[in-house]
Amino acid sequence: MTDKTFIESGTDKNVSEIRREFMEAGPNMLPGIINKYLSDKRSSVASLCKQYALKYSAYEKEIKRLEAMKQYENTYKSYKYICGIDEVGRGPLAGPVIACAIILPKDCNILYINDSKQLTEKRREELYGEIIEKSIAFGIGSVSPARIDEINILQATYEAMRQAVVNLGIVPDILLNDAVTIPGINIKQVPIVKGDSKSISIAAASIVAKVTRDHLMVEYDKLYPGYDFAANKGYGSSGHMDALRRLGPTPIHRRSFLKFLEQ
Repeated sequence: MTDKTFIESGTDKNVSEIRREFMEAGPNMLPGIINKYLSDKRSSVASLCKQYALKYSAYEKEIKRLEAMKQYENTYKSYKYICGIDEVGRGPLAGPVIACAIILPKDCNILYINDSKQLTEKRREELYGEIIEKSIAFGIGSVSPARIDEINILQATYEAMRQAVVNLGIVPDILLNDAVTIPGINIKQVPIVKGDSKSISIAAASIVAKVTRDHLMVEYDKLYPGYDFAANKGYGSSGHMDALRRLGPTPIHRRSFLKFLEQ
């Protein structure tokens, strides 16, 4: 690389140094760095500018999506503690139903947060730690398979949600719920259809509930080998169904969900 190249580019940095500058920059710094090197004549630097311009464009798109997910939080911003609630595990043949109630700071930004079903397992695990770290408070509710059999899955879901609210340790001012109105709670509630994709608080609750339950089912897989709970999380996969017919139900199976075994 010649001195002339450095002069024409307006910098005395080599390409490795420029690449490091891009890599270490926060998203909001990228436009300034890109502009600084736009006149650089080196093809590798031009390639870096193009690469990080695309990254910044994706970042801007994600910020807009995230702002849209705050519409309900913004509508009810006069409330001090806005709590999102969601559950996971209504459909499986085995394991508990788990609910999460969570309160996020009003200025909270967690990139890529979304309905847990729209995320990969790796992304959920990454977001789980960030959500817990940034949350003001969160609570988990869990209702056992035996209790599900006793009172039915809908009532068990409500019970798990009530537990989650109690376990917050803070009394919320308003609840944003995924589609339901929870009986037996004297707090203002806002049921939101498909709320886990429309509210950052409900999305956060859906992720924490999902990861919590997934971890629990991995542990159950060790206690009850042969059903592949670590992979199917208690849902009725073909392997799980075959195991049920061969081995019979375990103590964590929901007997009211296994009527097909009697046929």
